[in-house]
Amino acid sequence: MIDDLDIDLTPVVAEQPDPLLLATVSGAHLYGFPSQDSDVDLRGVHLLPAADLVGLREPEETRSRTWVRYGVELDLVTHDLRKFVRLMLRRNGYVLEQLLSPLVVHTTDAHRELAALVPGVLTSHHAHHYRGFAVTQWRLFEKTGELKPLLYTFRVLLTGIHLMRSGEVQAHLPTLLDQVDAPGYLPELIAAKAQQEHGTADVGHARVEADVERLHGVLDEAQAASALPDAPGAQDALHDLVVRLRLQG
Repeated sequence: MIDDLDIDLTPVVAEQPDPLLLATVSGAHLYGFPSQDSDVDLRGVHLLPAADLVGLREPEETRSRTWVRYGVELDLVTHDLRKFVRLMLRRNGYVLEQLLSPLVVHTTDAHRELAALVPGVLTSHHAHHYRGFAVTQWRLFEKTGELKPLLYTFRVLLTGIHLMRSGEVQAHLPTLLDQVDAPGYLPELIAAKAQQEHGTADVGHARVEADVERLHGVLDEAQAASALPDAPGAQDALHDLVVRLRLQG
C-alpha cells in the first residue's frame, strides 16, 4: 500500500507472468502534481527465463497493459532486465526516475543493486534527454493551452538543471522548487492541476515563454559546467549483474 495513493497495488505484482524485480509509481504522482482523476503509472522490470532469450520465439522484452481497478485507471509498463539496463546506459532519464522512485510497489535485492549503480551511468549528456522532452511538452502546451504539458515542461527543465549541478536525479517538482531558481507562480499551477487533470493554464503566455527560454539557458550553462562524465562507467558492472540475475532466475 502506498499512502499517497491509498490503494493496494501489491496484487498487480502477483498477476505478472514472470518475476518482477521492481515496480514503482511514475508519472504525475512521482512528479508531485497528480490531480484527483490522474491515472496511476506503474513501471517495472521483469525477468524473462533464459530460454525465452535463446530460443526462436521473440521475447516479450516490453509488456504494457492498461486497466481499471478500485475505480482508478492503472497503466503498467515493464521491461525485461536486459532491455531496462540498456536503456539505463542510453542517457534515458525516464528509467532512472522510475528506478529511483520513492513510490515503491515492489522491491528486491536486484532493485537495490540497480539503484546503487545509477551514479555510474549518469553523464552530462543526460541534459539532452531533458532538453528534448521540454521542447516536446512546450509544443503540446502551445497547441492545447493545457496546464499538464506546461508543468511537464518546467519539471523536466528543473530536473535536468538539478542533475547537471548535483548529480542527483530528482523528479519531484515541489522539491525542485526549493533547489533551483524556479518561477514563483509554479506552486499555484501545481495546486490548479490538483483540481483538474485537463485544465488550462491561467498564466500569460509571454511570461511563461520567457521563463521557459531562461531555464533552457540555465540548463545549457549547467551542462557546460557539470562535473558529470562524458560517458557512463558502469557497463561492466551492469553486464555482470544481468548475467548473474539471469542465471539465478
